[in-house]
Amino acid sequence: MKRLRIEHATGFTYQGEVGASYNEARMLPSSTDSQFVLTSQLDIDPATHVNQFVDYFGTRVASFDVLARHESLSITARSLVEVRPRPLELFASTWDRLAREAERLVSTVEMLTQSPRTAPHAEVAEIATAIAAQHDDPGHAAVAIATAIGEAVAYVPGVTEVHSTAAEAWVTRKGVCQDITHITIGALRHVGIPARYVSGYLHPNANAEIGVAVKGESHAWVEWFTGAWQGFDATNGAEIGDRHVLVGRGRDYGDVPPLRGVYAGPHKGHVHVQVTITREA
Repeated sequence: MKRLRIEHATGFTYQGEVGASYNEARMLPSSTDSQFVLTSQLDIDPATHVNQFVDYFGTRVASFDVLARHESLSITARSLVEVRPRPLELFASTWDRLAREAERLVSTVEMLTQSPRTAPHAEVAEIATAIAAQHDDPGHAAVAIATAIGEAVAYVPGVTEVHSTAAEAWVTRKGVCQDITHITIGALRHVGIPARYVSGYLHPNANAEIGVAVKGESHAWVEWFTGAWQGFDATNGAEIGDRHVLVGRGRDYGDVPPLRGVYAGPHKGHVHVQVTITREA
């Protein structure tokens, strides 16, 4: 188990004054069976009233607006979280049993439907179909598919954009964790395995020193259902461990962006992001 302190600072700097902005932040983790939130807070400048709620998928949301004229908006999320490893548990199942179980719950049915972000490239669909045909157990097939996608796509920042789709990223075989996760989700759904997008943070150093702050970033991984929900980090080809801090879940990135908003004014805004992670125990 690790205790991680996370500081996620983001916001906008505008090229002049804007009249008002309306925003939603999904930057604070929740306690689950594998992580416990000791403290968490959200600081906003300019100061404003914040309405907090849990969305349909179980993610903590801070909704707020800034009605006074302003030239910048800063949001800083600070959390202290104890995290335990979440190793894979491959439950014995069959494809027929999975199909029956997946149809019983809305939570699994809705994670079978492709979105524009996850719809797989024809080559990805062929790869997923071929791997699934080699496994009688969908759980083992899911691991093999996620591993194959992670090995096929190189982690290269700057090649894709936040709105890039899985099919677009596959063409270049390059992208970031968001792209690799979308490709994996599309492949799993194509063969009938419910899959969902997970957003969070990852400490970059497996052997992190206690008390040393390091540059981090938002991270994404996949969870699939083959009798129970299981997580896997396809980008790193790894199980979900005590360096992964979960923030939100959804059908794709569109359900869990760290910050979403609109503003009134003619000026363009520049987004800034900085994540710092410190192991405290």
